[in-house]
Amino acid sequence: MERSLLGARVATYVYFVLCGTLMGAWVVHIPAAEERVGVSHATLGGLLVLLGLGAFAGMQVAGPLTDRLGARVVVPATAVLCGASLVLPGLAGGPWSLAGALLVFGACNGALDVSMNAHAVHVEKAYGRPVMSGFHATFSVGGVIAALVAAGATSAGVGPVATMAAIGGVCIVVALASVRALMPAAAVAPAAEGDGEPGGFDASGPAASVVPAAGESGEGGKSEAPFGAKTASHAPAARRKTTGRVWLLAVLALMVMLCEGAANDWSALHLRDILGASTSTAAFAYGTFAAAMTVGRLLADRFVARFGSMAVLRHGAAMAAAGITLVALGPWMWAAFAGWALFGLGLSGTVPQLFSAAGHADPAAAGVNVSRVAGLGYVGMLAGPAVIGWLTHVVALNHTFLLLTLLCVTTAVGAGVLRTERDPAPRGERAGVGH
Repeated sequence: MERSLLGARVATYVYFVLCGTLMGAWVVHIPAAEERVGVSHATLGGLLVLLGLGAFAGMQVAGPLTDRLGARVVVPATAVLCGASLVLPGLAGGPWSLAGALLVFGACNGALDVSMNAHAVHVEKAYGRPVMSGFHATFSVGGVIAALVAAGATSAGVGPVATMAAIGGVCIVVALASVRALMPAAAVAPAAEGDGEPGGFDASGPAASVVPAAGESGEGGKSEAPFGAKTASHAPAARRKTTGRVWLLAVLALMVMLCEGAANDWSALHLRDILGASTSTAAFAYGTFAAAMTVGRLLADRFVARFGSMAVLRHGAAMAAAGITLVALGPWMWAAFAGWALFGLGLSGTVPQLFSAAGHADPAAAGVNVSRVAGLGYVGMLAGPAVIGWLTHVVALNHTFLLLTLLCVTTAVGAGVLRTERDPAPRGERAGVGH
């Protein structure tokens, strides 16, 4: 059992790396696509919105499919489709063909994103401890791999279409080779209130959440629901309560991912336009933010295990608020770099906790719930750059970041939605209890 669970965890890492690599392979080739198609920056911006719309649609389709068919079917299928569709934007010869290609690629990428996150929820549930943030960190690793491969291919004189086709082909092979390690589909009981949440995993281990599938029987030939499972009479009310909680998680995801999207597009411009940095120096602003995000996600699981997901979300959002306020009001270059680092470090653990909480809210509907949170969060990430751009018509760019401060503070206040009956008690109440 331990070996198969380790294999499922490694396979999940692999699919997160693949997803990051495929998206990164498109991102690094955006300038080449813009030049080949012959569109302006403004037109390209509109076309990129279609990528987001496609991803949102793919998420909503993949969520229910993952719950119905199992991640072992949907994850590799969407990975193959995503790898195959990567070359389409490279082949596009005009705005309309590029629009269609981005819609298809975005839908496939969004479907892979949701299905692999749903599988990650089940792996985390089986482990009985937080591992979600580590998965999200490897997505960033995929982006680095794509950048290195693209740089090497360009130096060797390989064209964008050949590079994207090669990356997509390798990803398809790796995706198919990793199928057997994924966890098989299992019937799971709807989570009881306070059960199965991050920061409060079932102490009874992996089997605690699994219910014998239809036609199977437990000991003595009788199929029994696990201790604490809800009865049929309470299920509808419990499901409505769970759905409402998931939408609250989705709103928080929208806010924090709006902040992330704003940082992606405006961090470098802030240093150049407000603080007078050179273009090369300004580029380090985003690099600082991204590096802090990656480091934070590599460490976040340990903090979740010790302090609980609610504490990580609350204190992370508060740290992000302090960091972006320093960026908005600090007149010095060092303050800007320090602020972007704090902003990235604070945000790093927030999204994984929201995705994890959505999946654990009802393991039987993990795909649907993750698609709701990821979908609304993706809307926020797309809206972030546009909202900041609109506000620059009213106030200076650095002062628009105070909106991000407000969103982070609101997230910190709303972090109580992650509280569960099994969240770790304050340290003073755990005196004498071994960790």
